[in-house]
Amino acid sequence: MIVEELKITDHRQLSKGIYQMKLSGESVTEMTIPGQFVHLKVATGIEPLLRRPISICDVDLPAKELTIIYRVEGKGTKVLSERNVNETINVLGPLGHGFPMEELVEGDTALLVGGGVGVPPLYYLAKQLVKKGILLKVILGFRSAEDIFLEEEFKKIADVMISTEDGSKGTEGFVTDAMTQLQAPYKRYFTCGPTPMLRAVQNAANSEGFVSLEERMGCGIGACLACVCDVAEGYKGEDSRNYRKACSDGPVFRAGEVMI
Repeated sequence: MIVEELKITDHRQLSKGIYQMKLSGESVTEMTIPGQFVHLKVATGIEPLLRRPISICDVDLPAKELTIIYRVEGKGTKVLSERNVNETINVLGPLGHGFPMEELVEGDTALLVGGGVGVPPLYYLAKQLVKKGILLKVILGFRSAEDIFLEEEFKKIADVMISTEDGSKGTEGFVTDAMTQLQAPYKRYFTCGPTPMLRAVQNAANSEGFVSLEERMGCGIGACLACVCDVAEGYKGEDSRNYRKACSDGPVFRAGEVMI
């Protein structure tokens, strides 16, 4: 975990309310685990006070460049969207536990299911899985065709299905509707998105998997307890606590570990 002023090297809008930012600096070389996140001080002053957690979308280690993708939803992300190339942003990270990949070996098939701003962390995961020789099935869910982003990037490395709630592109409905069309089995699944989607994917999946939670966070390091979630009833793991902190214990958990 490092605090560094990272330089903005690129900043652009991808779709409605969705922005991509690239940042460079020495600490980027530590960001090697898909599913982790960074905590950004979005403004140079004290307002807004709290940092904003943003998932790691991609990392170019030789170039020491980090890519993040975020949605403008409130004051903090609105301020972030107004930052310019060549400015610096105070970044704390990498934080949290990412996606475990050790349960898959070359030739296995993995299913990746992302919804909205839950899509970006799956891209870095997909690239790392491909390096291991893992075959990928990817389902990306959006409200409509105008909200889609990263589709072409995923298609370069995986078999991709798109679902839109309004049916304007791909399968009409939710990501679980697209899951019913899968023909081949998969050994593990990985999913990130809004909680109702995670719950639906967990119920629909026919293998073990991992879920990445989208929770509001204060400190990002497990001190403030703002992102505490309950352990699912009946779950038996090595940790006997009846709660988990999404920022430090997660944001990635084994499916069935926490209540969603």
